[in-house]
Amino acid sequence: MPDGTEKHFNPITGTEVWYIPGRKDRPIFTQKTQNPGEIIPSDRESVCNFCPQNYFNTPPEKVRLVRKNGIYEYQEKLSISDVLSHTADFRCIPNLFEIVTLDYWRKNYNYQFSRINEKFQHEYLADPVGRNHIVSIINLKLSYSGLSADEISAMPVNQKLAMADPFFHGCHELIVPRRHFIPGAQNLSQLASSGEFSADEHYLYFDFTIRSIERIYRNNRYVRYISVYQNWRKDAGASFDHLHKQLVGLDEWGISIEHETTMVQQYPNLYNEYGVNFAGYNNLVICENLSAIAFVDLGHSHPTVAIYSKSPSCQPWRHTEQDVRGMSDIVHAVHSAMGAEISCNEEWYYMPKDSPTTIPWHIFIKWRVNTPAGFEGGTKIFVVPYSLYEVRDRLVPRLFQLRADGRISQMDIAQECPVKPNSLAYVTHSKHDL
Repeated sequence: MPDGTEKHFNPITGTEVWYIPGRKDRPIFTQKTQNPGEIIPSDRESVCNFCPQNYFNTPPEKVRLVRKNGIYEYQEKLSISDVLSHTADFRCIPNLFEIVTLDYWRKNYNYQFSRINEKFQHEYLADPVGRNHIVSIINLKLSYSGLSADEISAMPVNQKLAMADPFFHGCHELIVPRRHFIPGAQNLSQLASSGEFSADEHYLYFDFTIRSIERIYRNNRYVRYISVYQNWRKDAGASFDHLHKQLVGLDEWGISIEHETTMVQQYPNLYNEYGVNFAGYNNLVICENLSAIAFVDLGHSHPTVAIYSKSPSCQPWRHTEQDVRGMSDIVHAVHSAMGAEISCNEEWYYMPKDSPTTIPWHIFIKWRVNTPAGFEGGTKIFVVPYSLYEVRDRLVPRLFQLRADGRISQMDIAQECPVKPNSLAYVTHSKHDL
């Protein structure tokens, strides 16, 4: 509009957004952060419960990825003694506070535990160190729930052990990398974000997450969809400022996926036409490689970068290694260009395993730089502090510099991108892949 106001509506998300010049000049955006404290060397790996020196403060590991002699090795169902004996590069652990609880699956679906997981639980509790670990974790959980030390101490041990089933059979998992801070960090602000990985490390993070999606599906036949997301920093909903992804098994697709699949049934080329084609015609594409493309997306409650897979496969676990690597490289590049200081949510969307309708694997990175309030609640119009082109212009120069410095993989950036119309191949997805 003539005054600089930018209004946009996303036909896929159904969200209306306004950018109003000057909104980012408000004190909430301009106030300076306090000087961060220095890191005490002895605390470098014990700042939070996800840090390597605090393994005893997290539930039993399900899987870990460890580098030995230059080779990465997957290890499953380790005893607590083995867990404590060496540091993992990536860990899959249960969430201490499930969103969809184990009782939900047991009472609503008569969910039966797998023999392999029951065996793991039995062996873990038969080990005195493992048994002590479980009691310690239950005590921690009870303390978070508001019970006093006396109340926790008075609770019988057998009652506490009976509360341990979700650690071995639940469907809400965390993927936790090793580092809390970047290598050589001197102060508490130098956090290890997704963008601080090397491209190779970020691919391992992606691959480890995808393997965990498959495992949840194998363990629970009633799971129809797995929500995958990453809350970076407390402003984005994270309990700890330690990077991690969350995977939550659901017995439904969720409103967003249901809405999108309904639209795709009516407009099969939806994601090409309103996604990558629109972005290309309006100079909103940020970067692209053979397997994926990133662009500033319109119509989200927060400034958003969308990354779409070009693969004909529509589920991450059915992608080729090359296609997963391509998606990982683009997501990594976007995080690197953003920087660790921006709180954000990384949200994964893909074709549910029981859907006859194809939708491409796509990821939204949403900058949590604005807080919806009364105006948004009353009008359903979201006001954001950055225009679409301000987001683009903030990221593109950084991408060029990162590529020149060898910190991200080789890819086309901005005007270099071919931006071929209808480049998303999900519409050619074979029904034999379902």
